[in-house]
Amino acid sequence: MPLHQLGDKPLTFPSPNSAMKNGLDHTPPSRRASPGTPLSPGSLCSAAHSPLDTSKQPLCKLWAEKRGARGNHEVRYVSAGQSVACGWWAFAPPCLQVLNTPKGILFFLCAAAFLQGMTVNGFINTVITSLERRYELHSYQSGLIASSYDIAACLCLTFVSYFGGAGHKPRWLGWGVLLMGTGSLVFALPHFTAGRYEVEVDAGVRTCPANPSAACADSTSGLSRYQLVFMLGQFLHGVGATPLYTLGVTYLDENVKSSYSPVYIAIFYTAAILGPAAGYLIGGALLNIYTEMGRRTELTTESPLWVGAWWVGFLGSGAAAFFTAIPILGYPRQLPGSQRYAVVRAAEMHQLKDGSHGEASNPDFGKTIRDLPLSIWLLLKNPTFILLCLAGATEATLITGMSTFSPKFLESQFSLRASEAATLFGYLVVPAGGGGTFLGGFFVNKLRLRGSAVIKFCLFCTVVSLLGILVFSLHCPSVPMAGVTASYGGSLLPEGHLNLTAPCNAACSCQPEHYSPVCGSDGLMYFSLCHAGCPAATETNVDGQKVYRDCSCVPQNLSSGFGHATAGKCTSTCQRKPLLLVFIFVVIFFTFLSSIPALTATLRCVRDPQRSFALGIQWIVVRILGGIPGPIAFGWVIDKACLLWQDQCGQQGSCLVYQNSAMSRYILIMGLLYKVPVLTVLEYPCMGFISLGKITRLCGNCSAPIPLYIC
Repeated sequence: MPLHQLGDKPLTFPSPNSAMKNGLDHTPPSRRASPGTPLSPGSLCSAAHSPLDTSKQPLCKLWAEKRGARGNHEVRYVSAGQSVACGWWAFAPPCLQVLNTPKGILFFLCAAAFLQGMTVNGFINTVITSLERRYELHSYQSGLIASSYDIAACLCLTFVSYFGGAGHKPRWLGWGVLLMGTGSLVFALPHFTAGRYEVEVDAGVRTCPANPSAACADSTSGLSRYQLVFMLGQFLHGVGATPLYTLGVTYLDENVKSSYSPVYIAIFYTAAILGPAAGYLIGGALLNIYTEMGRRTELTTESPLWVGAWWVGFLGSGAAAFFTAIPILGYPRQLPGSQRYAVVRAAEMHQLKDGSHGEASNPDFGKTIRDLPLSIWLLLKNPTFILLCLAGATEATLITGMSTFSPKFLESQFSLRASEAATLFGYLVVPAGGGGTFLGGFFVNKLRLRGSAVIKFCLFCTVVSLLGILVFSLHCPSVPMAGVTASYGGSLLPEGHLNLTAPCNAACSCQPEHYSPVCGSDGLMYFSLCHAGCPAATETNVDGQKVYRDCSCVPQNLSSGFGHATAGKCTSTCQRKPLLLVFIFVVIFFTFLSSIPALTATLRCVRDPQRSFALGIQWIVVRILGGIPGPIAFGWVIDKACLLWQDQCGQQGSCLVYQNSAMSRYILIMGLLYKVPVLTVLEYPCMGFISLGKITRLCGNCSAPIPLYIC
């Protein structure tokens, strides 16, 4: 992109489609804009016609008169001698200016969004179970840790989006990324200050006969106090990420051509979607490494005492965030040549029926606290913006709820380990979420979607994803578990009739606190080695798994002797696994396919000086109504599907065994409950725009579509 040095004079724009021939202007003097006059939308439309084209003059003239009746408020964009060089204060070497382009800032913003998604939406969701085990946290405490991010974002969004929108956006963004990196380092701090993780592997506690004296040892380690450190790290994550999805989006939008903006924003959000996918994959792999790296342990990944290297990912993302923030801090307030796109954005801007837009069109609007009430009032009077916010909130409820509990759903349905479920979900999110986000912006650009066409595209995506959610009416049968879903003889138990004790293990004195599932040779899963009646003698099979022989509760298929059991859960033989995975992919893909079109509609339905603040308000609505209650609502209904709760010395812990049919049914109900309102909410904004085709027929060759609010 060519570099344009801006002077101290107000920046003016020539007519984009002036009648030019051989470098000479053939427009009649009466219709020429005087030199130095800023171009208004009225002159833009009139300049778009040939002087001999009288058949198309009345509508454009009428539109100009209509605007004039409301007050002819011209938009002036003033550079005031601001530097557009890339660098840090006085240090701006010429070699850095090759990065001073929209593609350059897009690369670094994508890196920041990738790190944010990988850390907050990837690593956090992957390591929650390990944190609960390592630092003796309850589920509600880990829930508070996860919610600290959204709480911090809600507290900061209004301030950052309002004042940052009128300030130096790259500096706000750079300092935000630095705060994110600091939050990651703080989150990893307990690993280095809490001492080594040391556990005694007492086989006598789990095998038959058990050692009852070791069942409920008194523990006053005080490790649960590290919850506050984790909450502080998440709070810093939330504060640092606040500018990224408000100021970052508007900075990209105002520095590229209007037609390219959806593609740039789609690439940015694709990086944000790929981040969580990488977090699930990398986090799942790190959980297979023992937390005390370099030390030998007798624990295996199947052991309920196993804690993986949860902290490594946070150290890496924290260091990468610091290196990403430095170049972002060096970008100017506006990229070279960016102000020439302001007129096109003004022409596409969604106009309200009232005449209060004059003050908001002032370039100085929104720079002081006095303009804050008017800014809020203008957004509240914009029904299209409000309904798009509500639609985003309902979608966010599904996205946050399902992203938090989808690994648990896969773990239960397909009888997987936690690390395997996280990795599988990551494989789904990479092509579905990332591809859907990118293609959403691509379609907006290639199909030239404007106004109501954008909303109709969102409606189409919502209908398809709604149909995909119906797949949750199917489920995989639960692996039969002795004493929970099946009797020790193999027959099914009525729901609610739990009995882990049987004549075959009555003499073993098994304790309910020690859940360590094993798979018997009869295809039944047992609560622990003790409940399967297995003695301590073991051997290792070809897959490296421990095999326990002569288990009194496991019948032998041959004529004599007892059966054997293998450490870990039984493998699921569900035939519906491919179908479920395909439709989950469809739901994720079409949900994210509509994200960039919806964001484009939001940017085009508010005035130029209000876009950063509008995105901030939208994020507040999305988080308060969707992001925060989403995981809570989904967690509550999923707990309703629990068959067996953990017994922590008389205290109820987390759920150990779920009923697959009930879990699928509750997720289906939640999906329908939140998807159907999106269809209703999105119907109204479709009426709020006039399509590009109608504008072309009425106004001739106007260079840009001019959405008008007509409800």
